[in-house]
Amino acid sequence: MLKNSLFIIICISFFFVACDDNKKEKELTAREKQLLEKEKLFAQKESEYQVLLKMRDSIFSKKDSVKVVVWPDEIAGSWTGRVICTESNCSDYVVGDQRTDTWEFDSDSIQLVTKIINNNNLVRIYSGKYENNEIKLNYKTDSTAKKQVEMNILLNDISPNKIRGTRTIAVDQCVAKFSVELLRSTK
Repeated sequence: MLKNSLFIIICISFFFVACDDNKKEKELTAREKQLLEKEKLFAQKESEYQVLLKMRDSIFSKKDSVKVVVWPDEIAGSWTGRVICTESNCSDYVVGDQRTDTWEFDSDSIQLVTKIINNNNLVRIYSGKYENNEIKLNYKTDSTAKKQVEMNILLNDISPNKIRGTRTIAVDQCVAKFSVELLRSTK
């Protein structure tokens, strides 16, 4: 009986050891799964970090490569503008109508702009181009506006203190033309 008791004790101890190993194996498997999840999360964050680094580097490299455009010194700055209607088939514009405004030739770091100011209020901003000693200005309403308006200005008679040209306004189905004369502001 002692042999049987000893045999039973040994079997039970093996059984407990085997059960304990099985429990430890399950814990180890669970830990490995957690570790794999953490590694995946870390790899994803590393990938996002690398993308952000590339984006930052591309922004800095483009910043250096972007050419800042400015008006030439003889044009940049403030001018007093007189505009006179010379032709019109629009009810809003009558031949002989005159308007005096302040024109500011400026830039917004990526494009040339001209601001039209009347009584210290901004009336309109034109986008501009300067090529072959000509100034071309353009303004167009967006597609949601009640009236579709497009304004084009060509200033091609340029001297140090005076600039002359024409402005054409197309409003829906009518067209008005104006003469433009700008004098360098003395302010």
